[in-house]
Amino acid sequence: MNEMDFKLEVAVLPVADVDRAQHFYKTLGWRLDADFTAEDGLRVVQLTPPGSGASVIFGSGITDAEPGSAQGLYLIVDDVVAAREELASQGVRISEVFHDKGGVFHHAGTTARVEGPDPERRSYSSYASFSDPDGNGWVLQEVTTRLPGRV
Repeated sequence: MNEMDFKLEVAVLPVADVDRAQHFYKTLGWRLDADFTAEDGLRVVQLTPPGSGASVIFGSGITDAEPGSAQGLYLIVDDVVAAREELASQGVRISEVFHDKGGVFHHAGTTARVEGPDPERRSYSSYASFSDPDGNGWVLQEVTTRLPGRV
């Protein structure tokens, strides 16, 4: 039996101010793929993080979700310390690097955060977090060795 590929293409972000959100993500170095406005006022802005196969979209008339309600959006990086420093240098308010007390996956919010990267620097175990101007929550996760079957 052939398996159909299902590739995540787009995540929808609920934002209050489209131009402010676009400026924020462009400041992070994300590529602007589209900014379309239809006659009925629908506006779609699409940006893609560097090296990502998936994008985010936001705009006017895109979603009824409350601005800032998207949480747990992950950006995978090779070096969470360097990535955190890069974002901080661009003016992003970002947490310090942390790992989880349980060592498997981080808890919601700031529960069980332990300062610093994972002591063994295991793949999938070190994080930093930040939010966009509307409060949509992002997590940087350091992945140096992928689990089997992942690309």
